[in-house]
Amino acid sequence: MTDAQREDPAEAVTAMVGHVLDLAATWTAWDGRPVRADDRVYTPHKAIRRVADHLIDHLAELEARLVGEEPLPDHWHASATTTEADLAPFTQDDLDEARSRLTRLARIWANRLGALTDDQLDRSPGEGWSFRELALHLRGSTYYADAVGKAS
Repeated sequence: MTDAQREDPAEAVTAMVGHVLDLAATWTAWDGRPVRADDRVYTPHKAIRRVADHLIDHLAELEARLVGEEPLPDHWHASATTTEADLAPFTQDDLDEARSRLTRLARIWANRLGALTDDQLDRSPGEGWSFRELALHLRGSTYYADAVGKAS
């Protein structure tokens, strides 16, 4: 068994969301200036949007592959685009919405992954990463929140 096969994919997703929400809890103090990371800019709203989009995109892929469909190609603008909404202040209401949205998405992932056998996780139907690898890949979504960092 490889190290990746020992990892709990549901825990990887829920821990990633927990990390993002821990940072987001500070963003009501964000000063309104976008943060540069690599060749892009990030804001609290953009970070939450990108994490949610990433979770949705790969969940749609997993579900399509489970029923033998080709996953729909994504048409997200991803982090290359910063919208007017991304630049808005991040309020307590926004934090509450982010908690509800991301926590629910993490639970959907955890429930779906928990319903799969180890064989299904590691020898997943269709082309692409195994479902375990897909879930472990989602850990990288912390990048968006880490780019914003903690607001002081």
